[in-house]
Amino acid sequence: MKILVCITHVPDTTSKISFTEGDTKFNSTNVQYIIGPYDEYALARGVELRDANAGSTLTVINVGGAETEVTIRKALAIGADDAVRVNSEPIDSYFVAFQIAEIAKKNKYDLILMGRESIDFNGNQVHGIVAELLDLPSISPVMKLDIEGNTATLWKEIEGGKEVVEVNMPFVAGCQEPIAEWKIPNMRGIMGAKSKPLLIIEPIQVADLATAYKYALPASKSGVKLIDASEPEKLFELLKNEAKVL
Repeated sequence: MKILVCITHVPDTTSKISFTEGDTKFNSTNVQYIIGPYDEYALARGVELRDANAGSTLTVINVGGAETEVTIRKALAIGADDAVRVNSEPIDSYFVAFQIAEIAKKNKYDLILMGRESIDFNGNQVHGIVAELLDLPSISPVMKLDIEGNTATLWKEIEGGKEVVEVNMPFVAGCQEPIAEWKIPNMRGIMGAKSKPLLIIEPIQVADLATAYKYALPASKSGVKLIDASEPEKLFELLKNEAKVL
């Protein structure tokens, strides 16, 4: 079985976010980057499936510049066999999906896993676009994935419950917890990652379908208003006339 896991290079959630050049560019100064958390769940499950099926291989792919190679090497340390980096800024979801789909077409993967979304833009689009470009089924968000022969059983989250789906390989899955336990690289994995193959390729140019003109931080949270328990009518008044939620 050939497994492809798509990983993102995203700011740690504890990083302080700011913008430069008139709020048109993200300021990466002093920002700590990590593998997207949902992608890390996908990677962990991919490693488990690779280990459970003799002769299987696991490749990770990232669309990004040279600065993402630290993140890629961590994925290799966690257990991926090799990696591909498409040497380009991830312009938008379609651009990223197109690059992934082109690699997948050439290598005929049985299983393509990725996080349900990245935590920087939270677009929740790439897995669906990749599947469409490859004419494959797309399932997301996947919470559990088992494979028997050529058939996969997936548990996905739906509004108000869970849905169980069966699909034949190949397919694309957008993953989330608790599909697998996060894996922490050990010293052997870290040392071995240094010598694992990392293929760098140039992107295929595609039309720009979206352009970001400006970024903005969320509005600052206002102070809390405390209402005495003996005056519940004030709470209802504020909820109705100020918060406008009633």
